[in-house]
Amino acid sequence: MVWSDLFAAIALVLVIEGLLPFISPSSMRENYKRITEMNDQTIRMAGLVSMIGGVLLLTWVR
Repeated sequence: MVWSDLFAAIALVLVIEGLLPFISPSSMRENYKRITEMNDQTIRMAGLVSMIGGVLLLTWVR
C-alpha cells in the first residue's frame, strides 16, 4: 500500500513537472534563465515554501 502511494505521488510529480515544457517550451526556457539569475537564498526560500505548502496540502488531504 505504501509503495503504491509513493509511486503514484512520483508519477504525479513527473506529470506536473512535464506540463510546462510540453505546453510552452519558450516560457520554460525564460523561467530557467530567471532562476539562474536569482541568488541562492531566494531559491532556498522558494524551495522551503514549496515543501511547507506540500506538507500542509498532504496533511489536509489525508
